[in-house]
Amino acid sequence: MARFPYVRWTIIALFVGAMVINYLARSVLGVAAPAIMAEQAISSEQYSWITGAFQLGIMFQPVAGYLLDLIGLKIGFTLFVALWSLITIGHGLASGWMGFAGLRGALGLVEGSAQPAGMKVVAEWFPARERGVAGGIYQIGASFGAVFAPPLVAWAILYDSWRAAFFVAGGLGIIWVLLWLFWYAPPARHRAISPDEQRLIAEGQEAALARRRRRPPLGELLRRRNLWTIAGARFLADPVWGMLSLWMPLYLVQVRHFDLKQIALFAWLPFLAADLGCLFGPAVVAWLQRRGVGLIDARRWAFTLGAVLMTGMIFVGTATSPVVAIALLCLGGFAHQTLSVTVITMVSDLFPQDQVATATGVSGTAANLGVLIFTLVLGSLVDQVGYQPFFILLGLLDLAGAALLWTNIRKPS
Repeated sequence: MARFPYVRWTIIALFVGAMVINYLARSVLGVAAPAIMAEQAISSEQYSWITGAFQLGIMFQPVAGYLLDLIGLKIGFTLFVALWSLITIGHGLASGWMGFAGLRGALGLVEGSAQPAGMKVVAEWFPARERGVAGGIYQIGASFGAVFAPPLVAWAILYDSWRAAFFVAGGLGIIWVLLWLFWYAPPARHRAISPDEQRLIAEGQEAALARRRRRPPLGELLRRRNLWTIAGARFLADPVWGMLSLWMPLYLVQVRHFDLKQIALFAWLPFLAADLGCLFGPAVVAWLQRRGVGLIDARRWAFTLGAVLMTGMIFVGTATSPVVAIALLCLGGFAHQTLSVTVITMVSDLFPQDQVATATGVSGTAANLGVLIFTLVLGSLVDQVGYQPFFILLGLLDLAGAALLWTNIRKPS
């Protein structure tokens, strides 16, 4: 095959497609929830257990990350994507809240591979100075998946049923697997990479982070203070994403009295704003670095800026206008991805390549534990207290996460 000068950017573009499909598959349920709950007679509390099952499954991210570190991205991620695609198709055949809960648990178990795989792609394929941008680009896929879910579900309900949306999302995953098998290989073995690009990637890696061992040293990793600090920050940050992707459509229907057409028109806007946040976070880091701020401190400042912007979520429930409420939810999506992509990318700055996927998986478990606790508490209390207390909580949690990063992260020597 002819040499191609920018293979690393085609790899990250292909991975963006995986993230779009991953978050499309997991977001369809949230958008279709009003129709599913009405048809299947599912209560708010039962729905919280359905969503909780997904969070419980995805908490096994360290297992997925360890397997990816052990057997490599090409075969490992192929298996994970194929499995989540088949499980997504299975959602279209489900009935009863327990059936949905079982499928969501299985989906979470295999979809948890996406973030560890993405960070491993970034660590292996990009020099240190490009990792923030590459991480921000692949995180765009998460938001775009959620952007496409509302119109997909609206189309499915209008022309067939909500079940068709799951069939489409699962089918796209199967197609993507074929593209991945054709194009992906590590930088040292890719048939289209040029020697210049191989040299750029190799010379841009920190020597201490580029070492490779036959088996990822799990015990050593779990003793790292930086790992648990990043995990704590993600535990506090990710309930916002759970609110947007799992509960926002129900909130707009139940409290703001949106119909299906309005959901299709407006429910994707916070995720479009989140896409901008994926680029804004790395841009802030790059701007600070050009002014002499070190990489780790620049990431901490970007996270802190996102945490300050997140305080706008406090006012969602008290906004008298649905337009203002949507605007504040958009600010929340923008702020979340600003800080989320920053703290996730920090893993590649602090851990060796043979630990990156596992470390991302461990921090992802903490993130999804936060979503699990949040969604179960919300599901059990929302009918009694409403949504406003939860919006206040979401507006404040990331400030605590910023304090954690500033006080506990230790820079590499």
